[in-house]
Amino acid sequence: MEDYSDPKSDLSPEAAHLASLGHKQELKRNFSLISMLGLAFAILNTWTALAASLTLALPSGGSSAVIWGLIVAGICNMTQAVSLAEFLSAYPTAGGQYHWAAIVSWPKWSRGISYATGWINVSGWVALSATGGLLGSTFIMNIIQLLHPDFEPKPWHQFLIYIAFALAALVINAFATRLLPLFTKAAFFWSVGGFVVISITVLACASPDYQSGEFVYGNFINEVGWPDGLAWLLGLLQGAFALTGFDGVAHMIEEIPNPQKEGPKIMMYCIGIGMFTGFIFLSCLMFVITNLDDVLVAAEGPLLHIFMDATKSRAGSVCLLMFPLVCMLFTTVTLVATSTRMSYAFARDRGMPFSHLFAQVHPTLDVPINALLWTTAWVIIFGCIFLGSTSTFNAITAASVVALGVTYAIPPLINVLRGRKMLPENRPFKLPNWLGWICNIVGICWAILTTVLFVFPPVIPVTGSNMNYAIVAFGVILLISCGTWIFDGRKNYKGPIVEIQGVFEGTVDGMDPAGHSDSVREEHAEKN
Repeated sequence: MEDYSDPKSDLSPEAAHLASLGHKQELKRNFSLISMLGLAFAILNTWTALAASLTLALPSGGSSAVIWGLIVAGICNMTQAVSLAEFLSAYPTAGGQYHWAAIVSWPKWSRGISYATGWINVSGWVALSATGGLLGSTFIMNIIQLLHPDFEPKPWHQFLIYIAFALAALVINAFATRLLPLFTKAAFFWSVGGFVVISITVLACASPDYQSGEFVYGNFINEVGWPDGLAWLLGLLQGAFALTGFDGVAHMIEEIPNPQKEGPKIMMYCIGIGMFTGFIFLSCLMFVITNLDDVLVAAEGPLLHIFMDATKSRAGSVCLLMFPLVCMLFTTVTLVATSTRMSYAFARDRGMPFSHLFAQVHPTLDVPINALLWTTAWVIIFGCIFLGSTSTFNAITAASVVALGVTYAIPPLINVLRGRKMLPENRPFKLPNWLGWICNIVGICWAILTTVLFVFPPVIPVTGSNMNYAIVAFGVILLISCGTWIFDGRKNYKGPIVEIQGVFEGTVDGMDPAGHSDSVREEHAEKN
């Protein structure tokens, strides 16, 4: 780690501010507002994720859970996003939640809380990186199933396609990182264009045979066995899943100019666009459904079956599916890119074993190549698990959403417990105090609710085959965090080194190697 004790260092404003947060500017700031928005939206890809996860909500609340569950999830996720946007505006560093937790925590507990948050976040992003290849390979298998009804799919068929997605993400991130901003711009326009084309096409082809508005916005079914209220709540998981990952912009923030102002905007924009496109897209799908029961059991998958209901054409349905399929390639690349930066940032603060390896940025490729290989290796390992047990793999992906949701709540929770006085008053993005309290508390409660719901068995009676093992996977994440802390972290992890006074006063004097940040933090809290 570099020493920036010289305030006269010839640094750009962004690099100087990053230096005040304890880090050297190593990654190139190649992203613009649009290209970073494209990356953030490619990670969420809300309408595509909703289309791929219809079987989560349809049997657990029907179309009402699909449509209104997205709105509820969107509003609650937005409260989390604006809460984290305040932190991002004050401390724009790729570390994100673990860095912010270290700054606002009580000095006695700061290192431990930061370390646990970092490991939960790293694990969540590595596991989430596997979902792009999973959904993309599922779409391809669905196409084969539609065109060849007699085809008998084997797990290894999908595994090979999954590996192809992972290797494509590796190659693009390793050798085309300078083109990544153009790639994410293309991802944004492709996704928005696909949303428009599909929505118009299915409505036009299905005319005038539409479902009623009452069916689309008011239909409720319960095929999961839980009481109706709980069944509907479980249907919220579709919307929660489709809006998870908005912190991706935080982990890529060191690659965009003017991060204090642009980062919070992007974090909120991607949620807003996701809600808007998702609501319209889901409404269009629900209007053109012919038979709900057939959709739930279709061998070719629910989305392709709905396309068939609307177009009555296999070729037309496959053409429409090309849009979400390519979106999944974009999503896989951006998920791996973001996970790589998250692992790199945590290693930079010595939070991982062999941190010196994972914190290296390749001098010519301009990418943390070892962190990239680490992420890709885990994605492939998860694929091998899928080859042996789909339920275990599903538990890992569900645990990734739980893990990220937990990290969304930790910094705001600590700030709330400390009276919302731990962030600098001069940050560019600042909620009115009353609104900040509401958003923080709602976001924390939403994280608690979704954590409980994501580990619930999806149906009853519960058997070994339908049990939700996400709690086991998340427990493994916590065990890894505790184990690495005992054997490595408590000795080597010092937490982010920040020149707190300069950040609070709006000046950047560089790192304070002597480290008086604890006393300054307490002094600032007392003044406010």
